[in-house]
Formats: sequence, C-alpha cells, structure tokens
Amino acid sequence: MQLRYNLRRYPTPRQRQALARAFGCARTVFNDGLRARQDAYERGLPYLSDGELSKQVITEAKKTPERSWLGEVSAVVLQQTLADLNTAYRNFLGGRPSKPERANRPGQQPSESPSC
Repeated sequence: MQLRYNLRRYPTPRQRQALARAFGCARTVFNDGLRARQDAYERGLPYLSDGELSKQVITEAKKTPERSWLGEVSAVVLQQTLADLNTAYRNFLGGRPSKPERANRPGQQPSESPSC
C-alpha cells in the first residue's frame, strides 16, 4: 500500500526571498536556453548538446556582469531547469505537437529538489 501526503509549507520572509531568487534565476536560465535552442533550430545548426548549452547559459553567463547574480543560487536549480528544457525540446523534436514556450511568472511555482 502506498501512502501519499499533501504538505503545504509556509516559508519565512527570508526563505520566501531565497525562493523568489531561485525561481527568477531558473526562469532566466530556461528562457536563455530556449532562445539558444530556437536560434540554432531556425538557423539549421546541429542540436546543441546538453553540456554546450549548460556552458553557454550557466557557466559563461555567470562570468558576465549582467548575469553574475546567477551565482547566488544553487547550481542544482539551474541544472534541473536545463534538464527540464532539454526534455521539453526533445519531446518537440520527437513529434509532440507543442513547442516549448518561454517561462513566465504564474501564481504557483513548482519546485524540485534532490532527495537527501
């Protein structure tokens, strides 16, 4: 028998700020990665490997003054965001009808974290 629990957490103001920062960074990385994939697709360039995309939109972006704030959040959040983008793009290229779209700011934002 499997049990499932619904749990609602109420973060402190400090935790809320950290979550907002993480979600904002994830949204930025997703949109930057999506733009890079779309540009490559429209130009007929080969599919960017996951490593190349990670290097371009995370590693190299952290070194620029405009995106240096990406270093303030856990790299796990940013890598998981790119993994989600890769899944969405592979589904699209594999014949799924919907194309990945820009990430926006919905009311509720899902969060994933690795099991400890």
